[in-house]
Amino acid sequence: MGFFQNTCKPEGLGGKIMVTTMNIGGHAALAKWGLSHLAPKNDLDILEIGCGGANVAQLLKRCPDGKVTGVDYSEVSVEKSKKVNAKAIRAGRCNIQREDVRELSFADSTFDLATAFETIYFWPGLTESFAQVYRVLRDGGRFFICNESDGDNPADTKWEQMIQGMKIYKENEIVASLKQAGFLGVTVHRNQEKHWICFIAEK
Repeated sequence: MGFFQNTCKPEGLGGKIMVTTMNIGGHAALAKWGLSHLAPKNDLDILEIGCGGANVAQLLKRCPDGKVTGVDYSEVSVEKSKKVNAKAIRAGRCNIQREDVRELSFADSTFDLATAFETIYFWPGLTESFAQVYRVLRDGGRFFICNESDGDNPADTKWEQMIQGMKIYKENEIVASLKQAGFLGVTVHRNQEKHWICFIAEK
């Protein structure tokens, strides 16, 4: 149980193993599926929330004229992401730093796109956290959420029991919180067979 708690906030050796596993394991396939629905422009300023490294790298690749800022409240995740994206950091296209999604330090209207892969399960105060994302997005910006669990698979309840602080939300709960936070249109894509789900919310 202790090892799986690292999905919430990676720490120590177990956390390093978990971050590496998430980067190269099933999360890579999930991210590829999710990003197929996003089609970002080449020159976006992007905020990647809950960064382990791999998705920052994918976003940099898909937006060759853009910049990506990756944030996480786990020092292990921050350091791993810095290593994975060291070349882009040296080139001035990437910045990785420790942040709490409930109190983002960025100015209003800083980013064109914010992304969150497999992380909102652990965000305390979902609507309040979404409101912070809304604040740092420019008008017309988008918030992309990609989850491996859509809340409709009974088998997933074991993870909530194993991992303290985890909550798997249903589609209607996430859409409601996004709209309460100020987002307008919300588009939802599903992989019914795997129970994968992603959301694209517009400011």
